[in-house]
Amino acid sequence: MYIIAGVAFASTRLPSLSRYAKPLLVLAFALTIIAAAWHATSLWQVFTSGDGLSLSIGSTASVIGLQLALIALLGSLESSLRGLAGGLLILGALASVFLDPAPLQEGAVNAMSWQIKAHILISLFAYSLLLVGAIVAIYALIQDQRLHAGRIAPINHLFAPLETTERLLFGITAAGFSVLLLAVFSGFVFVDNLFAQHLVHKTALSLLALALFGILIAGRQFAGWRGRRAIYLYLWGFAFLCLAYFGSRYILENVLGRSWS
Repeated sequence: MYIIAGVAFASTRLPSLSRYAKPLLVLAFALTIIAAAWHATSLWQVFTSGDGLSLSIGSTASVIGLQLALIALLGSLESSLRGLAGGLLILGALASVFLDPAPLQEGAVNAMSWQIKAHILISLFAYSLLLVGAIVAIYALIQDQRLHAGRIAPINHLFAPLETTERLLFGITAAGFSVLLLAVFSGFVFVDNLFAQHLVHKTALSLLALALFGILIAGRQFAGWRGRRAIYLYLWGFAFLCLAYFGSRYILENVLGRSWS
Protein backbone atom coordinates (compact mmCIF):
# COMPACT_ATOMS: atom_id res chain seq x y z
CA MET A 1 0.00 0.00 0.00
CA TYR A 2 2.89 2.38 0.72
CA ILE A 3 4.38 1.68 -2.71
CA ILE A 4 1.09 2.13 -4.56
CA ALA A 5 0.38 5.34 -2.62
CA GLY A 6 3.88 6.63 -3.35
CA VAL A 7 3.51 6.02 -7.07
CA ALA A 8 0.06 7.65 -7.00
CA PHE A 9 1.37 10.78 -5.22
CA ALA A 10 4.22 11.11 -7.71
CA SER A 11 1.87 10.54 -10.65
CA THR A 12 -0.25 13.55 -9.65
CA ARG A 13 2.77 15.74 -10.47
CA LEU A 14 3.01 14.54 -14.09
CA PRO A 15 1.20 16.71 -16.67
CA SER A 16 0.43 13.68 -18.81
CA LEU A 17 -1.69 12.26 -15.97
CA SER A 18 -3.32 15.53 -14.90
CA ARG A 19 -6.81 14.27 -15.87
CA TYR A 20 -6.44 11.51 -13.28
CA ALA A 21 -4.89 13.69 -10.58
CA LYS A 22 -7.94 13.85 -8.27
CA PRO A 23 -8.72 10.11 -8.13
CA LEU A 24 -5.00 9.34 -7.79
CA LEU A 25 -4.75 11.80 -4.92
CA VAL A 26 -7.75 10.28 -3.13
CA LEU A 27 -6.31 6.79 -3.62
CA ALA A 28 -2.89 7.88 -2.33
CA PHE A 29 -4.25 9.53 0.81
CA ALA A 30 -6.57 6.60 1.59
CA LEU A 31 -3.86 3.95 1.15
CA THR A 32 -1.30 5.92 3.15
CA ILE A 33 -3.66 6.36 6.10
CA ILE A 34 -4.72 2.69 6.09
CA ALA A 35 -1.16 1.41 5.69
CA ALA A 36 0.19 3.71 8.43
CA ALA A 37 -2.53 2.57 10.84
CA TRP A 38 -1.79 -1.09 10.05
CA HIS A 39 1.95 -0.47 10.40
CA ALA A 40 1.50 1.28 13.76
CA THR A 41 -0.65 -1.58 15.08
CA SER A 42 1.96 -4.17 14.05
CA LEU A 43 4.72 -2.13 15.67
CA TRP A 44 2.75 -1.76 18.90
CA GLN A 45 2.45 -5.53 19.17
CA VAL A 46 6.10 -6.23 18.42
CA PHE A 47 7.92 -3.15 19.70
CA THR A 48 6.54 -3.15 23.25
CA SER A 49 6.75 -5.94 25.76
CA GLY A 50 5.87 -5.56 29.42
CA ASP A 51 8.03 -2.90 31.04
CA GLY A 52 10.62 -2.85 28.26
CA LEU A 53 11.12 -2.09 24.59
CA SER A 54 12.12 -4.43 21.77
CA LEU A 55 15.08 -2.61 20.26
CA SER A 56 16.31 -4.85 17.46
CA ILE A 57 17.72 -3.16 14.38
CA GLY A 58 14.73 -4.47 12.40
CA SER A 59 12.11 -3.00 14.72
CA THR A 60 14.01 0.29 14.90
CA ALA A 61 14.20 0.51 11.10
CA SER A 62 10.47 -0.20 10.90
CA VAL A 63 9.70 2.60 13.36
CA ILE A 64 11.69 4.95 11.14
CA GLY A 65 9.72 3.64 8.16
CA LEU A 66 6.45 4.52 9.90
CA GLN A 67 7.69 8.02 10.64
CA LEU A 68 8.79 8.43 7.02
CA ALA A 69 5.25 7.53 5.97
CA LEU A 70 3.69 9.99 8.42
CA ILE A 71 5.99 12.82 7.32
CA ALA A 72 5.22 11.97 3.69
CA LEU A 73 1.51 12.20 4.50
CA LEU A 74 2.00 15.66 6.00
CA GLY A 75 4.27 16.79 3.18
CA SER A 76 1.78 15.69 0.54
CA LEU A 77 -0.59 18.39 1.72
CA GLU A 78 1.68 20.74 -0.28
CA SER A 79 1.21 19.89 -3.96
CA SER A 80 4.81 20.70 -4.97
CA LEU A 81 6.14 18.18 -2.42
CA ARG A 82 4.07 15.19 -3.58
CA GLY A 83 6.91 13.86 -5.71
CA LEU A 84 9.14 13.83 -2.63
CA ALA A 85 6.32 12.34 -0.56
CA GLY A 86 6.09 9.48 -3.03
CA GLY A 87 9.77 8.72 -2.59
CA LEU A 88 9.49 8.83 1.21
CA LEU A 89 6.61 6.33 1.11
CA ILE A 90 8.59 3.90 -1.01
CA LEU A 91 11.51 4.16 1.42
CA GLY A 92 9.05 3.67 4.29
CA ALA A 93 7.85 0.48 2.60
CA LEU A 94 11.43 -0.80 2.31
CA ALA A 95 12.14 -0.02 5.97
CA SER A 96 8.97 -1.78 7.13
CA VAL A 97 10.17 -5.05 5.56
CA PHE A 98 12.73 -5.46 8.37
CA LEU A 99 10.07 -5.78 11.08
CA ASP A 100 10.08 -9.27 12.58
CA PRO A 101 6.45 -10.23 13.31
CA ALA A 102 7.43 -13.08 15.64
CA PRO A 103 6.25 -12.53 19.23
CA LEU A 104 8.88 -11.73 21.81
CA GLN A 105 9.78 -14.41 24.27
CA GLU A 106 8.96 -13.67 27.87
CA GLY A 107 11.97 -12.19 29.63
CA ALA A 108 13.73 -11.38 26.35
CA VAL A 109 13.37 -7.65 26.95
CA ASN A 110 14.81 -5.98 30.01
CA ALA A 111 12.53 -3.81 32.12
CA MET A 112 13.10 -0.07 31.69
CA SER A 113 12.14 2.99 33.68
CA TRP A 114 9.96 5.62 32.04
CA GLN A 115 13.00 7.91 31.86
CA ILE A 116 14.96 5.43 29.74
CA LYS A 117 11.93 4.76 27.55
CA ALA A 118 11.53 8.51 27.02
CA HIS A 119 15.22 8.89 26.13
CA ILE A 120 15.04 6.04 23.60
CA LEU A 121 11.85 7.27 21.96
CA ILE A 122 13.17 10.85 21.73
CA SER A 123 16.37 9.52 20.17
CA LEU A 124 14.43 7.47 17.62
CA PHE A 125 12.34 10.51 16.72
CA ALA A 126 15.49 12.61 16.26
CA TYR A 127 17.15 9.98 14.05
CA SER A 128 14.10 9.50 11.85
CA LEU A 129 13.50 13.24 11.48
CA LEU A 130 17.12 13.84 10.49
CA LEU A 131 16.93 10.84 8.15
CA VAL A 132 14.10 12.58 6.32
CA GLY A 133 16.37 15.62 6.15
CA ALA A 134 19.12 13.49 4.58
CA ILE A 135 16.67 12.27 1.93
CA VAL A 136 15.59 15.86 1.26
CA ALA A 137 19.27 16.88 1.04
CA ILE A 138 19.96 14.20 -1.59
CA TYR A 139 16.76 15.25 -3.38
CA ALA A 140 18.01 18.89 -3.41
CA LEU A 141 21.47 17.82 -4.58
CA ILE A 142 20.02 15.91 -7.55
CA GLN A 143 17.79 18.85 -8.33
CA ASP A 144 20.74 21.28 -8.19
CA GLN A 145 22.80 19.08 -10.52
CA ARG A 146 19.94 18.80 -13.02
CA LEU A 147 19.45 22.57 -13.02
CA HIS A 148 23.16 23.21 -13.62
CA ALA A 149 23.17 20.64 -16.42
CA GLY A 150 20.12 22.25 -18.00
CA ARG A 151 18.24 18.97 -18.18
CA ILE A 152 14.62 19.60 -19.06
CA ALA A 153 12.42 16.52 -18.91
CA PRO A 154 8.93 15.54 -17.70
CA ILE A 155 10.52 14.09 -14.55
CA ASN A 156 11.37 17.65 -13.47
CA HIS A 157 7.73 18.03 -12.44
CA LEU A 158 8.42 15.60 -9.58
CA PHE A 159 10.74 18.16 -8.03
CA ALA A 160 9.59 21.10 -5.97
CA PRO A 161 11.28 24.48 -6.65
CA LEU A 162 14.84 24.37 -5.29
CA GLU A 163 14.18 27.23 -2.87
CA THR A 164 11.19 25.34 -1.46
CA THR A 165 13.31 22.22 -1.03
CA GLU A 166 16.06 24.20 0.73
CA ARG A 167 13.59 25.84 3.10
CA LEU A 168 12.20 22.42 3.92
CA LEU A 169 15.71 21.09 4.53
CA PHE A 170 16.64 23.86 6.95
CA GLY A 171 13.31 23.58 8.73
CA ILE A 172 13.97 19.87 9.27
CA THR A 173 17.53 20.67 10.34
CA ALA A 174 16.34 23.11 13.01
CA ALA A 175 13.68 20.72 14.31
CA GLY A 176 16.05 17.73 14.19
CA PHE A 177 18.79 19.66 15.98
CA SER A 178 16.39 20.58 18.78
CA VAL A 179 15.14 17.02 19.25
CA LEU A 180 18.68 15.58 19.04
CA LEU A 181 19.87 18.07 21.64
CA LEU A 182 17.05 16.93 23.92
CA ALA A 183 17.96 13.28 23.26
CA VAL A 184 21.63 13.84 24.15
CA PHE A 185 20.71 15.84 27.25
CA SER A 186 18.24 13.19 28.42
CA GLY A 187 20.94 10.55 27.91
CA PHE A 188 23.32 12.35 30.24
CA VAL A 189 20.55 12.87 32.81
CA PHE A 190 18.72 9.53 32.72
CA VAL A 191 21.32 6.91 31.73
CA ASP A 192 23.29 5.70 34.75
CA ASN A 193 27.00 4.92 34.34
CA LEU A 194 26.94 6.15 30.77
CA PHE A 195 30.63 5.51 30.15
CA ALA A 196 30.48 2.07 31.76
CA GLN A 197 27.89 0.75 29.28
CA HIS A 198 30.08 0.81 26.16
CA LEU A 199 28.29 3.94 24.95
CA VAL A 200 31.32 6.24 24.76
CA HIS A 201 31.65 6.03 20.98
CA LYS A 202 27.91 6.47 20.47
CA THR A 203 27.88 9.56 22.68
CA ALA A 204 30.97 11.10 21.05
CA LEU A 205 29.64 10.59 17.53
CA SER A 206 26.22 11.98 18.50
CA LEU A 207 27.87 15.09 19.93
CA LEU A 208 29.94 15.51 16.76
CA ALA A 209 26.79 15.24 14.63
CA LEU A 210 25.03 17.73 16.90
CA ALA A 211 27.93 20.17 16.47
CA LEU A 212 27.82 19.88 12.67
CA PHE A 213 24.07 20.50 12.57
CA GLY A 214 24.55 23.49 14.88
CA ILE A 215 27.26 24.90 12.60
CA LEU A 216 24.96 24.46 9.61
CA ILE A 217 22.11 26.31 11.32
CA ALA A 218 24.45 29.15 12.36
CA GLY A 219 25.91 29.34 8.84
CA ARG A 220 22.46 29.58 7.33
CA GLN A 221 21.31 32.18 9.83
CA PHE A 222 24.35 34.47 9.83
CA ALA A 223 26.13 33.79 6.53
CA GLY A 224 23.27 32.70 4.30
CA TRP A 225 24.72 29.28 3.52
CA ARG A 226 22.85 27.36 0.87
CA GLY A 227 23.47 25.09 -2.09
CA ARG A 228 25.96 22.28 -2.18
CA ARG A 229 28.02 23.51 0.79
CA ALA A 230 25.01 23.29 3.09
CA ILE A 231 23.85 19.99 1.60
CA TYR A 232 27.23 18.29 2.02
CA LEU A 233 27.61 19.57 5.58
CA TYR A 234 24.17 18.18 6.43
CA LEU A 235 25.04 14.80 4.93
CA TRP A 236 28.29 14.64 6.91
CA GLY A 237 26.36 15.38 10.10
CA PHE A 238 23.84 12.66 9.33
CA ALA A 239 26.61 10.18 8.46
CA PHE A 240 28.12 10.62 11.93
CA LEU A 241 24.68 10.31 13.51
CA CYS A 242 23.91 7.14 11.58
CA LEU A 243 27.29 5.70 12.56
CA ALA A 244 26.64 6.66 16.19
CA TYR A 245 23.49 4.58 16.39
CA PHE A 246 23.55 1.80 13.82
CA GLY A 247 27.33 1.45 13.63
CA SER A 248 27.93 1.29 17.38
CA ARG A 249 24.91 -0.95 17.88
CA TYR A 250 26.04 -3.39 15.19
CA ILE A 251 29.54 -3.60 16.68
CA LEU A 252 28.18 -4.09 20.20
CA GLU A 253 25.69 -6.83 19.31
CA ASN A 254 27.35 -8.65 16.41
CA VAL A 255 31.08 -8.13 17.02
CA LEU A 256 31.46 -7.76 20.78
CA GLY A 257 28.35 -9.78 21.71
CA ARG A 258 27.12 -7.12 24.14
CA SER A 259 23.68 -5.58 24.57
CA TRP A 260 22.94 -1.83 24.46
CA SER A 261 20.56 -2.24 27.39
